[in-house]
Amino acid sequence: ELGSRTLSMSRVLFIERDDFALEPSPKFFRLSPGAEVRLRNAYAIRCDEVVHGADGRVAELRCTYDESTKQGAGRKIKGIVHWVSETAAVPLTVRLWDRLFSKPAPGAEQPDGDFLADLNPGSVKELSGCLGEASLRDARPGEQFQFERLGYYAADLVDSKPGSPVFNRVVTLRDTWGKLSVEESEAAARAMRKLDAAGDAPAAVV
Repeated sequence: ELGSRTLSMSRVLFIERDDFALEPSPKFFRLSPGAEVRLRNAYAIRCDEVVHGADGRVAELRCTYDESTKQGAGRKIKGIVHWVSETAAVPLTVRLWDRLFSKPAPGAEQPDGDFLADLNPGSVKELSGCLGEASLRDARPGEQFQFERLGYYAADLVDSKPGSPVFNRVVTLRDTWGKLSVEESEAAARAMRKLDAAGDAPAAVV
């Protein structure tokens, strides 16, 4: 069984900052001034007013919801965003683990072959003050979750406690490194074809 969970909705909700744009591109289907989106498993909302903070950043979105659109009912709306309720949200500590090295072949490009020179200084970032659904409050150490559109996470075996969860990112949903590797391989293949056409292709590449 896939299981189920209870979601609480309140007057104040939190969404991802990336799910709002003041000046959206044509293919941006999330929230923007005057636009509608559907809250995942809940209602459709429309952004009526944008409130900026003292620093000029967007601090608050004042929206209205359409009571006739509960859980997919009513008209079809293309954009869907995830959310948490202010009254039920659980504070989380999240550790974003990345690759230990900044190069695919550590040390290969260093004159002395020192692989330590290619350590990734951003291999881990710890975020505090994150908010998650109430169902995460009592996550067991080692228990795994998919955080929607972000990646797969596991509750830390040592530091995560019921009521004070700490999550480690296991893998992202989009592998930027893999995409770059494919692009680099394709670029190398194109270069080889050009060399071959000119009659200067090497016999082997190691």
